[in-house]
Amino acid sequence: MENLNKHIEHTLLKQDAGKGDLIKLFEEAKEHKFLGVCINPCYVSLAKENLKNSDVKIVTVIGFPLGANTTETKIFETINAVRDGADEIDMVINVTKLKDREEDFIVNEIRGIKAACQGKNLKVILETDLLTKEEIKLACELCVKAGADFVKTSTGFVKNGVGAKVEDVKLMYETVSPSGLKVKASGGIRDKETAIAMLEAGAERLGTSSGVKIVE
Repeated sequence: MENLNKHIEHTLLKQDAGKGDLIKLFEEAKEHKFLGVCINPCYVSLAKENLKNSDVKIVTVIGFPLGANTTETKIFETINAVRDGADEIDMVINVTKLKDREEDFIVNEIRGIKAACQGKNLKVILETDLLTKEEIKLACELCVKAGADFVKTSTGFVKNGVGAKVEDVKLMYETVSPSGLKVKASGGIRDKETAIAMLEAGAERLGTSSGVKIVE
């Protein structure tokens, strides 16, 4: 598969990643012409400065990694991130509220954050490792109803979690694609074979910290 780089969001979300690690990430993203970088919100301004003369998108995460912040906090985070220069927002769904079937809460939270995105893409991280197939489908349906742009598999932070699975990506794609939403697969994508399998299952984007290895 050609142009794999154009599907990759080169990702660095480790708690202990320093400024030097981020600068390296930005340089690699420019060198390999990755679609974007995915970083923590405190580094969005740094990314804006380092990527200003490139086409690399700046993606940041909201309510990360647990998704259990209040809606107001998530909205405030989103407003700040957009102000600092984020091109796209990846928010973590409130997994507990989903499991408790508080559907109105989920829809209203996503809508509030989408409004704060000011027209920029909103991806909703479902954390598929913690969900049944029925819950994955429900989450996708709620994302469609709320007007999100993408559904995303994972944070990559679940202990002993697998991350993106081909069957989950396929289920997500089948559920949201008729409405025009897209799928981002992330978590555990470390080689070219896995990356291609995710794209063939319906993913449009790949979140991975192994982007350089995958394209080389």
